[in-house]
Amino acid sequence: MADPVARTPDVKVALSTASVYPESTATAFEIAARLGYDGVEVMVWTDPVSQDVEALRRLSDYHGVPILAVHAPCLLITQRVWSTDPWVKLQRARAAAERLGASTVVVHPPFRWQRQYARDFVGGIWRMAEETDVRFAVENMYPWRYRDREMLAYAPEWDVTKDDYRHFTIDLSHTATSRSDTLAMLDRMGDRLGHVHLADGKGSAKDEHLVPGRGSQPCAEVLHHLVRTGFEGHVVIEVNTRRAESPAVREADLAEALDFARRELSAAARRGTGVTDVRSVQDGVRGA
Repeated sequence: MADPVARTPDVKVALSTASVYPESTATAFEIAARLGYDGVEVMVWTDPVSQDVEALRRLSDYHGVPILAVHAPCLLITQRVWSTDPWVKLQRARAAAERLGASTVVVHPPFRWQRQYARDFVGGIWRMAEETDVRFAVENMYPWRYRDREMLAYAPEWDVTKDDYRHFTIDLSHTATSRSDTLAMLDRMGDRLGHVHLADGKGSAKDEHLVPGRGSQPCAEVLHHLVRTGFEGHVVIEVNTRRAESPAVREADLAEALDFARRELSAAARRGTGVTDVRSVQDGVRGA
């Protein structure tokens, strides 16, 4: 395991509880505490503990690991978690965030077959955002692909920068899967970027969620950009470890991801670059 890298105080690095799947939510808190993560993002899914605010509070208190964000149950496998009504899900996610002291609720755009929800989604997110100090950060998604066929699964858009939201989440595995220009998307989000899911990908049709540095995404450049622009949100490690050969291998991957994030955030803080264009930062990193 690599030596731990010092924290960059202005940007907290959290562990998504999804990163330990198929292990439990409780295991995520244990690992986050052991490795020295700054907090966790709770993925609300089929694990009953992830749905139980008091159980989450007890885990947070016991391990001394704050809950920094709540990921609303937006996945296909969570369509019945916390209700079948998507607005009720978001109301419960907001209430959980408020009670747990989390600053952010992460939400996906609707599936296209959720027609009524999709029709009012942009306006509805604005209304909910105006009722709370919790950020509703809408996450970029991707087209679904099978061989040479492409299906647009999300509405109004999988590229959430085409719609008007107060806050965005950028997910670097999703930019890889959608084959987006990550730095251009970051530029479009601008100061509305509220949350980051740090992972990597190679541009395959699968949403890979690789450990940062193992794919083709500009993970380091994105982290440098956050420091340069005074980003006030959180960086969340959301990687796929379900094929890890053992708990030790899983933990080593999560330690590597944390070290990557802290190393690059620290490098950017030390550099103190005055560059104003994110692509110039990228060029500078490559030439270093």
